[in-house]
Formats: sequence, C-alpha cells, structure tokens
Amino acid sequence: AAVVELAASNDPGNLTTGQIASAMGVSQGAVFRHFPDKMAIWTAVLEWTCAELNCRFDAVVARRPLARLEEMLAAHVDFVIAFPGVPRILFGELQRAGDTPTKAIVQGLMTGYRKRVARELSAARDAGEIAADTDVEAATVLFLAMVQGMVMQALAVDDFSAMPALARRLFCLFRQSLGVTP
Repeated sequence: AAVVELAASNDPGNLTTGQIASAMGVSQGAVFRHFPDKMAIWTAVLEWTCAELNCRFDAVVARRPLARLEEMLAAHVDFVIAFPGVPRILFGELQRAGDTPTKAIVQGLMTGYRKRVARELSAARDAGEIAADTDVEAATVLFLAMVQGMVMQALAVDDFSAMPALARRLFCLFRQSLGVTP
C-alpha cells in the first residue's frame, strides 16, 4: 500500500527504494530482506492490484448481465479513487519497451478484464438485454476505452472526484450504443 500511495503523487518510474522504505517506516535493508530487488517490489504491487481488483469484480452481485457490467464499472471507479497511484503504475508498466515480468502481469490483468466484460456482454445478448446483432468484441473495446478514458482524464487534471457521476452518465450512453432504450 505504501508504494501505491507514493505513486499517487510521484512518478512511479522514479521512486527509489529509500522513498519506499521511508513510507513503510522501515530501513532500506528491511525492504530488501523481503524483496530481493526493485522488480520484486513492483511485482508484489501489481499482484496485489490484480487480486484486489478481481476481488471487487467477483463481489458484483447483480443478477442481470448489464447490471453486473454497471457494477463492475462502479467497482473499478471506486478502486481508482481509493488508489489513484495504481493507474500511474499500470500505465507506466505498459510503456516499458520490451517484455518484463511486471508488464506481463498488467497485460494479464487487462486480458482477464477484457474476458469478463466480453462474457457479460455475450450473456446480455443471449438474454435479450442488448441488441441481438451487437458486436461483442467491439462493445468490449468500447467499455474498456470508456474506463481508460475516464482514468486518463482524471490523471490529466489530477482530480478523480468526478468519476462516479461521469461513469453513470457514460454507462447510459454505453447502454444506448448496445440498443438499450432508457
């Protein structure tokens, strides 16, 4: 949690183990007793991020697929508001050139999220909640772009407070794009 908090107000790529140790209230040596190197720290942070976000998605209780998607969006927004350092970390990892273990974790998180969204959209189509001719792949990309766009906008102005209301408005537009009438 200390690393995520630091990343909320600092460039994650420039964080030092000294800063991390200080935020944790331990010495650098203590950090390295738990983590062999800085990559291991980032790996642990990203594994925690994946577990926490997936736990929130798993906790979605709505019965209908579209309602589950809306709850997933709200859960994601709540997560970003609670941990604004996470998007900075994720976007930073995705910008790394080449393949790294941490980039692979982020890619795995995104792949899993994409599959969840596609599964819910397919279920919504099968249940007649959305248009029968809905392009599930394109709708999945649109949903993810909606989330990522909100996060990027919030990062650009360093203010996440408008995200819940904006997410509700965007989800209404998303529903309309799927042939759902209000």
